[in-house]
Amino acid sequence: MRVAIFDFDGTIYAEETFTLLMKHLKEHPTYHSSYKRFYRAIVPPYIANKLKIYPSSKMKSRSMQLYLEAFDGLTKQEMDVYFEEIKTEMQQDFNEKVLEKLKLHQQENIHILLVSGAYTQFLERVTDGIVFNQIIGTDIFYKDDKVYTKNVIHHVNGEQKTLKVQEALSGHQIDWENSYAYGDSFSDLPVLELVGNPVAVRPEEKLRKLATARGWEVMD
Repeated sequence: MRVAIFDFDGTIYAEETFTLLMKHLKEHPTYHSSYKRFYRAIVPPYIANKLKIYPSSKMKSRSMQLYLEAFDGLTKQEMDVYFEEIKTEMQQDFNEKVLEKLKLHQQENIHILLVSGAYTQFLERVTDGIVFNQIIGTDIFYKDDKVYTKNVIHHVNGEQKTLKVQEALSGHQIDWENSYAYGDSFSDLPVLELVGNPVAVRPEEKLRKLATARGWEVMD
């Protein structure tokens, strides 16, 4: 079985998910009052990260956890509605070239995975209309059908993506040499290195240099 693995931020979606999620919370007619509390909580780790005394991976994970606390007690259906509200705006910034590749791989009967650090439920809502065989993201905990933030989320990032991909595909015989992966960030490197056909999509400079040196496809 051949696979095609797609990153989300900077690859399918041209911008940064968390920036839009923050804006959505700040301007939301119902939940905007939670934004100030979230912002106050995120400032200390943000500053520590800028001072290089707090790792970026932990910063991202902490941001995701704090953001969810604004919705503690909401039902899964209410979260679906909240995420659905930004679907149209997000899809306007989807990379059409990448989507064309995705459709091509589907026609070739290749197994399609979306792998991202974003919330899985969010990914399911905003990519509605695009067919993936599997979506791998950061799961939101629910207890009695309500958002439960006492459990620490397991943020899918960096090498965690590779582990999650391998876990999702366990039991299948994968033709890695003839498989594909698409990413924009150097942190996507572990996933890109899994396959014989890695593609750097509008890559950051560090990944661009590496991709060029290795003769990988670069999609601008």
